[in-house]
Amino acid sequence: MEFVDRTAEMACLDALVASRQGGLGVVWGRRRVGKTRLLVEWCRKHRGLYTVADQSAAVIQRHYLAESVASVLPGFHEVQYPDWGSLLSRLAREAVTRDWHGPVVLDEFPYLAVTSPELPSVLQRWLDHEAIPAGVAVVLAGSSQRMMQGLVLDGAAPLYGRARVTMALQPVGAGYIQEALDLSDARQAVEAYTAWGGTPWFWELAAPHGPAVETAIERCVLDPMSPLHSEPDRFLAEEMPPALSLRPILDAIGMGAHRGSEIAARMGCASTSLSRALVRLQALGLVDRELPFGDSEMSGKRALYRIADPFFRLWFRVVASHRAWLVAAPPQGRVELWRQARPALTAETWEELCRACIAKLTPDLHPLAKLGPWTPARRFWHGSGPEWDVVSRSLDGQRLLLGEVKWLAQPASADTISAVAAELTRKGRPATAAARQAQLVNAVFVPDVEPNAVIPPNLHVLDAKSVLAALR
Repeated sequence: MEFVDRTAEMACLDALVASRQGGLGVVWGRRRVGKTRLLVEWCRKHRGLYTVADQSAAVIQRHYLAESVASVLPGFHEVQYPDWGSLLSRLAREAVTRDWHGPVVLDEFPYLAVTSPELPSVLQRWLDHEAIPAGVAVVLAGSSQRMMQGLVLDGAAPLYGRARVTMALQPVGAGYIQEALDLSDARQAVEAYTAWGGTPWFWELAAPHGPAVETAIERCVLDPMSPLHSEPDRFLAEEMPPALSLRPILDAIGMGAHRGSEIAARMGCASTSLSRALVRLQALGLVDRELPFGDSEMSGKRALYRIADPFFRLWFRVVASHRAWLVAAPPQGRVELWRQARPALTAETWEELCRACIAKLTPDLHPLAKLGPWTPARRFWHGSGPEWDVVSRSLDGQRLLLGEVKWLAQPASADTISAVAAELTRKGRPATAAARQAQLVNAVFVPDVEPNAVIPPNLHVLDAKSVLAALR
């Protein structure tokens, strides 16, 4: 699959080598998010060295690294290195001799740190006294977010404060999936994103099926022999330390428990015992802690927890509770299971994308941006009162955006849009201080609109094309 997005990330990494003054970069992000592809493309661009660690013994790891270095510094592997210091010192000397400035990428660095606990300290001395004076750019990367963040954010860590670049790689923006999967329209792109989220590896598996999302899901996820049928379990097991103990929380949320007390009740434990686990799931990008518009981040009374990643959401709704049935089910039966879950999953993903686009809108994409810029949008709910799908405030506090989101099977007619707008108007204003005096701006979000449909005055309509364009 063609390499897409990552323009900002590539520019950030390019700056590390541009001056030839050397320096350290640290990149982390959950598995499958595309770290390896980004770093390989970057090394190819600058004729650098990419190497990846595994869980072997330290002496073997040094041998493997020396073999990799030999691809850019011939003869490097012909020597046995008794420790990391000797290997790294020769690397710096050879770099000076050959006027080579890297970059050097050590991927899955946590594996090296586990087998050689002294390595971070060795690296610190090497960077300070040899690599940076030699102008060598070095990047450490890994999927264990806890360990990678500890390298640069923990004040007691040897490498604390030394990184010129720290990058938490996020999933690819939803606006790129149409291009990546060669889909014909934005509606198909939203449907595909509902299944695969922003994980590039999932996109690669889905790409041969094109717009046939049902076929791709059956062959890549629902079939017990498919590559993603047990993906969440593998993902949690491969974390460092393993995160399999977090699985029951995801199961509970997938079954419809969204409040901390509800999740705890499903698991048969005290809600106070879930705090650390929920924080870790948020750090992994698997769970979102959602608060109504206007609530402080410090408040937890009305917090809801939702599975953040679209693929994980699909898996815990469709696969987790049906795994025994899926073993014996024929392909058409597995597809029917997806069809039953699809409307709710697509509507939820569409609503999230609509909220996500608001703060990123620019005037060239939609006139609504001219009334902003807008703060990140949230939902609003309170007790048994009405719920607003999209609520945002302009940065100057003068305007309040209220949006209604609908996922429709057919392009929206003028009558449909007017009916949705009337539904939004009937709700009035959210019961929050920010909404009392602000000028109201109403918006309707639908996947597509009938040609020549007349839009009511003072109403903004955003379709899937506009939403996805903002999410690039």
